[in-house]
Amino acid sequence: MYDFLFVGAGLFNATIASKAIQQGKKCLVIDKRPHMAGNIHTQEVDGIQVHQYGAHIFHTDEKSVWDFVNRYAEFNHYVNAPVANFHGKLYNLPFNMNTFHQIWSDVITPEDAKNRIESQAKAMKESLAGKEPSNLEEQAISLIGQDIYEILIQGYTQKQWGRPCTELPASIIKRLPVRFIFDNNYFNDRYQGIPIGGYTQMIEKMFQGAEIRLNTNFFDDRENYLNMADKVIFTGMIDEFFDYRFGTLEYRSLKFETEQLPIANYQGNAVINYTDAQTPFTRIIEHKHFEFGQQPTTVITREYPQTWRKGDEPYYAVNDDKNSALYQKYKALADQQNKVIFGGRLGMYRYFDMDDTIMAALKVAEQVL
Repeated sequence: MYDFLFVGAGLFNATIASKAIQQGKKCLVIDKRPHMAGNIHTQEVDGIQVHQYGAHIFHTDEKSVWDFVNRYAEFNHYVNAPVANFHGKLYNLPFNMNTFHQIWSDVITPEDAKNRIESQAKAMKESLAGKEPSNLEEQAISLIGQDIYEILIQGYTQKQWGRPCTELPASIIKRLPVRFIFDNNYFNDRYQGIPIGGYTQMIEKMFQGAEIRLNTNFFDDRENYLNMADKVIFTGMIDEFFDYRFGTLEYRSLKFETEQLPIANYQGNAVINYTDAQTPFTRIIEHKHFEFGQQPTTVITREYPQTWRKGDEPYYAVNDDKNSALYQKYKALADQQNKVIFGGRLGMYRYFDMDDTIMAALKVAEQVL
């Protein structure tokens, strides 16, 4: 009946579908949610585009990717410059000369900052005695020292992953963005912005020409859906597809608390991270600032990381050694599939920025078209 069945109406499948539709392929898209765009879904509330599943800022260094998304949306010039709140004190992110002076008031020059970081990291490096860091805490302190670690990394990271930094792999922090200039732009990428009017309208344009069925769960009629198309692009959980044959992969989930407030400006910035361990949420998002809104009201969202259990929405793969080994077993099964291709953060069990998602999807589109 169809050339392609796309299980999931998010960015990965939208990218492939846009190419398939251009070639005249007949496409069916199903999604268990009542809306399109997956986790980058935005919904308008009082003229404000609300990021329903957390902040999503598009950024890339790849001109081809930037040109691709600009076919489907006009992007504004939003630059991500988050702020950290640690017990009521505010610090600029990423780590730059503003941050260093806020932490150490006697640090004025880049040389001062380098010397302070090196002196704080020295003890950890000496204790490692030439060995590689064995956990995230050792890795972080050896890169940026004790003070920055305790104020801006430790509490936030432990909330995000639900375990102490001493129990997290060092690989989570392979490097940390440290700038010895006064620059609060979080990303180094050349291209950055938010689609004017939100992400959902962009995804809808990418799927234009396909048949869309929302509120439709692939697993409710699995065999029928598999027989509907020549190729199936599956962006759900790879372990669920194979009935958890080898066991369940671990994920982190999120809970969102969203409020509409009768004030024009709640926090003065789109994203403020709460980096102390006592505050239960990791950040507050004020959505109007993504599009420089001037509305008389505002919408904020508090983001609470949670342990994932079956039935919860999975957001982040837990890529430690145990789960990576388990994923490889599922990937071996996936590689034997002739009809089904697994993609996206759940199908490939990895973290993707949006530009990474598009690049991975374009590779699949090349293979199947």
